[in-house]
Amino acid sequence: MTLVAGVDSSTQSVKIVVCDAETGEVVRSGRASHPEGTEVSAAAWWDAYRKAASTPGLLEDVEAIAVGGQQHGMVTLDEQGGLVRDALLWNDTRSAQDARDLVDELGGGQAWADAVGTVPLASMTVTKLRWLARAEPETAKRVASVILPHDYLTWELGGRSFAPVTDRGDASGTCYYDASDGEYRDDLVQRALGRSVELPRVASPAEIVGHTPDGIAIAAGTGDNMAAGLGLGLESGSAVVSLGTSGTAFTRSTTPTHEPSGTVAGFADATGEFLPLVCTLNGARNLVATAEVLGVSLDELARLALSAPAGSGGLVFLPFLEGERTPSLPEATGELVGLTLSSMKPANLARAAIEGVLWSLAYGVDVLRQQTGEISAITLTGGASQSEAVRRIATSVFGLPVVVTEAFESVAVGAARQAAWALSGELPEWRVPVAGRYDPTDADVTAADALMARYTEVLHDHFEVPSFAR
Repeated sequence: MTLVAGVDSSTQSVKIVVCDAETGEVVRSGRASHPEGTEVSAAAWWDAYRKAASTPGLLEDVEAIAVGGQQHGMVTLDEQGGLVRDALLWNDTRSAQDARDLVDELGGGQAWADAVGTVPLASMTVTKLRWLARAEPETAKRVASVILPHDYLTWELGGRSFAPVTDRGDASGTCYYDASDGEYRDDLVQRALGRSVELPRVASPAEIVGHTPDGIAIAAGTGDNMAAGLGLGLESGSAVVSLGTSGTAFTRSTTPTHEPSGTVAGFADATGEFLPLVCTLNGARNLVATAEVLGVSLDELARLALSAPAGSGGLVFLPFLEGERTPSLPEATGELVGLTLSSMKPANLARAAIEGVLWSLAYGVDVLRQQTGEISAITLTGGASQSEAVRRIATSVFGLPVVVTEAFESVAVGAARQAAWALSGELPEWRVPVAGRYDPTDADVTAADALMARYTEVLHDHFEVPSFAR
């Protein structure tokens, strides 16, 4: 058996899986926690990786490894390769005004979409460079190079024996790399930081970029969403909806997207194609918060939600408890709309919380559809997808067939699949573990259309976000 390893270095923890290179079966795994916060030392990720990798026998006989890392994080290095400051993570929104300024300076959202396929939001690396130049100018002067979280771990895996390297998928999330042309936009780096800096070489999708001190081949790695696409076997015409701490919805496309509102990020994928994506900040934690308000367990929240009708009796929950990225509302707060004597029931609130979180992703899927063409099925994954209420309510929010995966580490498995590809020269076919399929009824399709119309109306009225017809 040939063994390969994949690493998921996420916001909360690092997970390492060791897989059979031919089948994708996970044979061993390890994990360790990351520090909390939106500003974290990159050295803490390496410490966590080493702790996870110290599991006895974990990497024994592994022949190749790759890293899937959280996107957008700004890792700054000085001329000696030392860390200049703690990394600003994707969920650090202090650069929200910097994002707006950069968009305006270049001539608006369409100008950015044309340049790099993505309109800068507070999560994107380019906005964090502007924030650094503005808020910490003396620190900014010490920066010699800027890399991403997965680049840093790949570099450390190789014992720093080669220069930092990235891939087109993760690079496309910086907003200073044009995946269509395969080139960095140094003019955008200069616009943000005030000068040029060293940027990591962009490796090809199946390239071996170096070896660990123990001789394990290191693949290029990629961003976490791109790795998840590999792990889930994403195909054109379907969309992955992942519901964890945050929410994401993405599809695969052979052509780049240039959506000017900022709703769709025009990312590249890890295969040489493209991965148009929408991301929401508010995911499963909204359901935990709702359960706490109601004084019930998550199991009881699910039972209550399934006892309420589709549409929650007219109760609308805008789930912006931590601001929002899609649509871009970084200073927004959550809202309950439609409270009446008949709608203000625990069951309606429970269902409205689930509908609201899923609706924000369905909103994104509709914009994806406008950019890439028909989306006829949803693959639902992530921690919250294990809730039976989330699974069943999803059909009446999306109005599409919903395939639910079993709980598995899709990012780490996708990184391992990339490692297997780099090792053999062929992208292996691995089975995706499916827990079930949920087909919408005619009533579900009607409910989904009504829910989308109601929510987009409220979104427009309360936040002046343009609504659109499904």
